[in-house]
Amino acid sequence: MATNLAQTSASPHPAAQNTLALKQVFETIDAQSCPHAFNFHMHTIYSDGRLRPEALMEQAIAIGLKGFAITDHHTTSGYKAAQRWLEDTKNLTESTSLPHLWTGVEITADLLGTEVHILGYAFDPEHPGLQPYLQSKAPQGGDAQAANVIVALHQAGGLVVLAHPARYRRSLEELIPVAAHLGIDGVETYYAYNNPTPWQPSPIQTQKVKSLGETYGLLNTCGTDTHGLSLLQRL
Repeated sequence: MATNLAQTSASPHPAAQNTLALKQVFETIDAQSCPHAFNFHMHTIYSDGRLRPEALMEQAIAIGLKGFAITDHHTTSGYKAAQRWLEDTKNLTESTSLPHLWTGVEITADLLGTEVHILGYAFDPEHPGLQPYLQSKAPQGGDAQAANVIVALHQAGGLVVLAHPARYRRSLEELIPVAAHLGIDGVETYYAYNNPTPWQPSPIQTQKVKSLGETYGLLNTCGTDTHGLSLLQRL
């Protein structure tokens, strides 16, 4: 991949909020990208995962990830702990092979009267408009409407993705067009719906999501949605 993830001098934002670099990565994502090169969906003990951020970082390095995001539910505490660990490691080792960590979060939202999950990336976690969504609990009322979640993440400078579009009560054929109309940037195209070992994206759902994403000009992402102790599996 040609994108230099470490180069941030052209961007006024910290590396973790480099939206341009992340968009360039999303434009390269395919079925082979996860889980060994990139991974944009994982959880720590700060929401409903089992991994401590420090252990997650050690595992990400051992796997050889180039870039990733921690997407805890309604909090960036896990990301912040991992970022501190990463900065300390950079200071101690001066390594140039460490993975690129972007800010991330997973937010529960209402889309077409259905509960969906929306992933945000490369946003400013201190932006005032995003604070209602970073209280370690799902938003309520108007805050929970997908349109408002998307606007808040965009105002904070982030990219917005519909997580695992084939896991909801409403079909992906219903949800993706509406999400696109609301301004969502991408879809989690490559996702393992049946938790296979080894991890691999589900072919039927992937084809459908990818096709609709192309129709609406959406970016593709991938992620293991790790809740357990291995970044190579969901559970």
